[in-house]
Amino acid sequence: MRNVFPAVIYLAATTAACEVTSAAASSLTLGPLLRQLTYSRPPSSILLRPSTAISITSALAAKCARVIGLSVSDTLELFFHSAGAALPEQFFAVWSLVRTKALAPVLMVLVAACLFMSVMLMVEVTSMATVSLAVKLLRCRPEKRYKWEPIKADEETGSLAYPMVLVQIPMYNEKEVYKLSIGAVCALTWPQDRIIIQVLDDSTDPAIKDLVALECKIWASKGANITYEVRDNRKGYKAGALKKGMEYTYVQQCEFVAIFDADFRPGSDFLMRTIPYLVSNSHIALVQARWEFVNYSECLMTRIQRISLDYHFKVEQEAGSSTFAFFGFNGTAGVWRIPAIEEAGGWKDRTTVEDMDLAVRAGLKGWKFLYVGDIKVKSELPCTFKAYRHQQHRWTCGAANLFRKVALDILIAKNVSIWKKFHVLYSFFFVRKIITHIVTFLFYSVVVPASVLVPEVKIPLWGVMYIPTSITLLNALRNPRFIHIMPFWVLFENVMSLHRIKATLIGLLETGNVNEWVVTEKLGEAPKANPENSKPEATSTKFRDRINFTELGFAVYLLFCASYDVVYGNNYYYIYLYLQAFAFIAIGFGYAGASGSKS
Repeated sequence: MRNVFPAVIYLAATTAACEVTSAAASSLTLGPLLRQLTYSRPPSSILLRPSTAISITSALAAKCARVIGLSVSDTLELFFHSAGAALPEQFFAVWSLVRTKALAPVLMVLVAACLFMSVMLMVEVTSMATVSLAVKLLRCRPEKRYKWEPIKADEETGSLAYPMVLVQIPMYNEKEVYKLSIGAVCALTWPQDRIIIQVLDDSTDPAIKDLVALECKIWASKGANITYEVRDNRKGYKAGALKKGMEYTYVQQCEFVAIFDADFRPGSDFLMRTIPYLVSNSHIALVQARWEFVNYSECLMTRIQRISLDYHFKVEQEAGSSTFAFFGFNGTAGVWRIPAIEEAGGWKDRTTVEDMDLAVRAGLKGWKFLYVGDIKVKSELPCTFKAYRHQQHRWTCGAANLFRKVALDILIAKNVSIWKKFHVLYSFFFVRKIITHIVTFLFYSVVVPASVLVPEVKIPLWGVMYIPTSITLLNALRNPRFIHIMPFWVLFENVMSLHRIKATLIGLLETGNVNEWVVTEKLGEAPKANPENSKPEATSTKFRDRINFTELGFAVYLLFCASYDVVYGNNYYYIYLYLQAFAFIAIGFGYAGASGSKS
């Protein structure tokens, strides 16, 4: 307890100093206050009774916080009054008229729309969480819902008991990870005469192409049935490469195809655990495994990504698989039945989410999908904000654009029930791919701050507090290990909603860079193998390359609204607005992600 006494003395002095500072704003006679500060001493009871010391410490801390708060409030009020004094009286009359006659009605409509969308999102999140938790608590494992028997060879059939499997690895200038992915796929436990490994290399760097080709030759010399395929163009990007890969004559002998992006490393038993579902259940077209992240502890941004993706797999994919046997293919770490791909029309490059496109078309043909969360495949998360922003633009814009293209096809589909149509059209697309991004940005970054400036508009507490808190808690429920960083997750996701709503509108309106495809940067094990690679590169000399002006612009808007709320508001929105503004500032100045990667 002896360490409490210096702290108490220090806090008492600090409180007195705060009172002096507060008094200085309203008086020029500081003599008595300074004399009181000079000759004041801690009460003798502090030195005699530790329990009393603690209670006095709490009271002094509260008083100090109150004094500081009043000082900040007085300063902001002085600023707004000074700014107002510099404006002509006619300005306030015009502003009052515009606010009540024009802004308030528009803002009321936006509030009503955002509240309605928030309810839609809340219902969707709650329903998915209920299904996911029920599956977990009741232990409804996939092998209980579907037939699963291990594939075993006997003396008569030998390796012919195993179906022929094609494994595709699409690549594009993957210098950092090509060895890891090829090595992991070549190590799969499966008869070598019953598997064909196909490396689809779209690299534009001749040196990297030579390295990948050499790696394929090395594994071929070890007995792996591996082929190296290249194209003379990049038409269709990944979808074009996968489509071209399916056109080779040797693929006709294969029944199933497993797909792994260049940074994915399946376990050796991946095929042994996934193929039996397809062999034993002829109506299943896809078996999707879960992603596991080797670099999630790289920085705060990668930890936040893990929260979002864990929720995607544990809740969204699990709920879709368990209810309507439909979900969006994740583009990698999955095994397809080749006849299902062919019946759905094959790979198409009309959007940047070719995987989701194929899943929707196959689902409308009546095929079922299965998610198996116990099977995990190692992968890598983008660890720079620039790489993550490009990835999210591709995923968000592509999904919105696909919704525009397939909405009518979903409505007129004949091979699925009306309930599955409703699930795909409303839940999967409209709420999760459109409404989520719109309401997150529009409500929490535009409407709520604007309501501070327009006192005629009132937002009910359940809309601004209870619903977002409930959604956050439902996310945290499946990520208890990361509950301590959920506040950072909320602030970061709100910043990212700025880019996602832009991508959503581009996809819906099919304008601008709707088909932009930027390959996500990967590091592999380079930082571990060579620590020098983890050092940040020289800062760009161009100011625009180092600053995100859009984020900083919204930070200024939020700071103004928060400060206005401190002076004139009658709620506590400024607490959230200040925190969100600081998040926009941090990302605006480039303080997001790891510094050791190449931007």
